[in-house]
Amino acid sequence: QVQLVESGGGLVQPGESLRLSCEASTSIFSFNFMSWYRQAPGKERDFVARIFSGGSTHYRDSVKGRFTISRDNAKNTVYLQMNTLKPEDTGVYYCRAYISSRAEYWGQGTQVTVSS
Repeated sequence: QVQLVESGGGLVQPGESLRLSCEASTSIFSFNFMSWYRQAPGKERDFVARIFSGGSTHYRDSVKGRFTISRDNAKNTVYLQMNTLKPEDTGVYYCRAYISSRAEYWGQGTQVTVSS
C-alpha cells in the first residue's frame, strides 16, 4: 500500500503562483508515472499533468506554459509548480501514482482557490 499526501494548496489571486507537493510513503523511483488531476465543484476530475519515470512530461492544453511538473526521487515527492493562476484553475488537486495496472494510488487532495 502506498500513501500519497498532497500539500501546498491555498487561496491566491489571479496571476499569482503556488507549488503543490505530493509525498509518497515509499520510493517513487520505480513508479511508471505520477500525475496531477483536479476537480472543480460539480465537475468531473480532469487530468492536469504527468511525469514518467524517465522524466518526460505531458500536460493538458490549458496549463501548458504555466504549470510545470517535476519529481525528486530522493524525497519521494512530485511537485506541480503553477504560475499565472486563473480562476478556472480552482479545484481540488489530486496526486495519482501509477505503478502497474494492478497498483495505482490516489491522495486525498489539496484545495486550490484562485479568486480576487
